[in-house]
Amino acid sequence: MADEAHEHITVGATPERVYAVAVDFERYPDWARDVKHVAVLERDADGRGTRVEYRVAGLGQSIHYVLAYDYAEAPGAFSWRLEEADKLRRLDGRYGFEAEGAGTRVAYDLAIDVAIPLPGLIKRQAARMIVNTALKELKKESERAQP
Repeated sequence: MADEAHEHITVGATPERVYAVAVDFERYPDWARDVKHVAVLERDADGRGTRVEYRVAGLGQSIHYVLAYDYAEAPGAFSWRLEEADKLRRLDGRYGFEAEGAGTRVAYDLAIDVAIPLPGLIKRQAARMIVNTALKELKKESERAQP
């Protein structure tokens, strides 16, 4: 059964800036500490990654997976679903970007189901930790010296 986490954060950057950082998958290893490798396998006509391969450090292990991205709501949001993985059964999510004052309210929804045997409490905590860490790191990178 999948565990879900839903969080939001306010970022001191425009929605366009935060969206641009969030869809620049190949730069994730530069600022997202648990992301070790990213390869964009397929792109759409606008150059956005539609199939992206990841290797991350998580739960004390190296985890490999491929996500398929959907930009139907872009640039206000984008979503993804798990296509293949070695230690995950589900990793589906969505980022939403909404102007809030001079910044952006970023919402992150995640449904995760790990194939690694773990107690339910640990899995629920892991889902929340993934979302909280991702939002904090996205905020930091988006607020960094902007181009």
